[in-house]
Amino acid sequence: MSQYPNLLAPLDLGFTTLRNRVIMGSMHTGLEDRAAHFPQLAEYYAERARGGVGLIVTGGFAPNRTGWLLPFASKLSTPAEARAHRRLTAPVHEAGGKIALQILHAGRYSYNPLSVSASSIKAPINPFRPRALTGYGVLRQIRAFADCAALAREAGYDGVEIMGSEGYLINQFLAERTNKRTDKWGGSAENRRRFAVEIVRRTREKVGPDFVIIYRLSMLDLVQGGQRWEDVVALAREVEAAGATIINTGIGWHEARVPTIVTSVPRAAFTWVSGKLKPHVGIPVVTSNRINMPQVAEAALESGDADLVSMARPFLADPEWIRKAESGREDEINTCVACNQACLDHAFKRKLVSCMVNPRAGHETTLKLLPTRKAKHVAVVGAGPAGLAAATALGERGHAVELFEADDALGGQFAIARKIPGKEEFAETIRYYTRRLEVTGVKVRLGTRATAADLRDGGFDEVVLATGVAPRVPALPGMDHPKVLSYVDVVKHGRPVGDRVAVIGAGGIGVDVSEFLTHADSPALDRDAWMAEWGVTDPERAAGGLTEPRPEPAPRQVYLLQRKQSAIGAGLGKTSGWVHRAALRAKGVEQLSGVTYERIDDAGLHITVAGQPRTLEVDTVVVCAGQEPVRDLADDLRAAGLPVHLIGGADVAAELDAKRAIDQGTRLAAAL
Repeated sequence: MSQYPNLLAPLDLGFTTLRNRVIMGSMHTGLEDRAAHFPQLAEYYAERARGGVGLIVTGGFAPNRTGWLLPFASKLSTPAEARAHRRLTAPVHEAGGKIALQILHAGRYSYNPLSVSASSIKAPINPFRPRALTGYGVLRQIRAFADCAALAREAGYDGVEIMGSEGYLINQFLAERTNKRTDKWGGSAENRRRFAVEIVRRTREKVGPDFVIIYRLSMLDLVQGGQRWEDVVALAREVEAAGATIINTGIGWHEARVPTIVTSVPRAAFTWVSGKLKPHVGIPVVTSNRINMPQVAEAALESGDADLVSMARPFLADPEWIRKAESGREDEINTCVACNQACLDHAFKRKLVSCMVNPRAGHETTLKLLPTRKAKHVAVVGAGPAGLAAATALGERGHAVELFEADDALGGQFAIARKIPGKEEFAETIRYYTRRLEVTGVKVRLGTRATAADLRDGGFDEVVLATGVAPRVPALPGMDHPKVLSYVDVVKHGRPVGDRVAVIGAGGIGVDVSEFLTHADSPALDRDAWMAEWGVTDPERAAGGLTEPRPEPAPRQVYLLQRKQSAIGAGLGKTSGWVHRAALRAKGVEQLSGVTYERIDDAGLHITVAGQPRTLEVDTVVVCAGQEPVRDLADDLRAAGLPVHLIGGADVAAELDAKRAIDQGTRLAAAL
């Protein structure tokens, strides 16, 4: 018997059957925007289809130019474009999978001056003010959705997903926040729903009865002026009556100030919303957001909260997620840790999407780990992210690999990161690599500090130095004072800190340490505590599911300081940095930029800010002032004639960057 009887059960839709209850949710990769990239996109989809996904949903394609996310971005509105899409659908079908095209009209999120919306109200995340659609213009948009779906059918798709959530055009018609119309497309909740319902109805008329129509319904807008719960239920029923096959769950608008998919959001944080809607409709309901492991997905289905689960980024991290779940190899799943570093951050910077823990994602045609023609004896020194990636990829290719780690445990900086509140998921990456080392036959030598002599005499053909970093010690009077600790002392070794703490350095580590210090001893938040912290509530109590945040008070006063004049956290991830900044504000962290450090003594930390001297009367000073690369073995090894490769922090330690480290390790392994 399968451990996941609900997750792996087929779903009969009447005219077609999905082989399991897993939908690979839409994730715009950037490969959609140019037909020249379709061969890479086809292999990206095909690899996931071979991995067993029940139904793949593509990244969003606009039904016309006004719906573009960016000028000349992905669009499906002509027969010629439809013909090009057969290069995407055919490989998926050959692999036994099914695929649906997401139709996404950006509305006021369209980053171009042609944008349109229900009303002429500029989005806070877009410099362009949209033009309000005329009554005739509304009808043209409805027709564009239906025509796009018909073209998708011609292109070989098994269905479409109509994007009605996340604050895009349809959502803009549904919410009072963005729909100030007084014609039949606005004014009342019923009128505001008409646009969405007509799109589904006209689409069903165009594509016929035997074609999947998924409607992505915003169940929690998480913005002021969002939909009331009774309106969400009414919309779901009307969409079902209009011909939808499946209702998918959408959570939050892009402009919402509540995080919905970053790593600090608890797993399955929103399945209860899907469960709240499910009794009101007779068609299958999909739940989504922060579902990343089979046990979590199975629990959501077993509880009755949904009929299917949608996961996007977990299939960036591991295209074989389903196959591993089917065969009882959950410990081999490369888990999505919801870091956003190579996926959403890339998407919003107009770069091709990939994955921090799987740099092959989106690069399947160019980054291949093929069996080696000549096996080498390779030493990898350091078992942080870079070393683990290199060692396992080398082992997968057939090289004989020995991994040396001076510490008693694997993980390097990830072993520290997993102790930060909201980054507990990083433990999954260590678990994955621990198992991967076994599967690929890498010899692991923990508690072993490799010397140049050991490596020189070990018969190695190549040496990979992934020895990481050491904390930088600034030249500041009083650095030897007992109240001074490094971030390694505090987070990794658990050294006690006082009630008043100054954190020197406000890069990524300084922000993480500040979060660590402002949470109680048990940092992991449960769902109820997280909802209270961010002001998420039952949408029957408040429109859009938004209420007043009630964060837990910090157990100590923290000052976060940096020399730079820029705003603290400016260099953090584009889609997650605001979450960290908001969390620090909620915990009362005093943030100071443009700081000159003078000295540390019994009185505290003496600084100058804006020309004014100040003494922070703190009990502890935690130093997070950057890192230095650890590469002392390199010169001796090169002198001994050994080929040496520096990766990760040993190569560049300007700022800890696991994305670069894992990518470097993987690409080096592919090349050796």
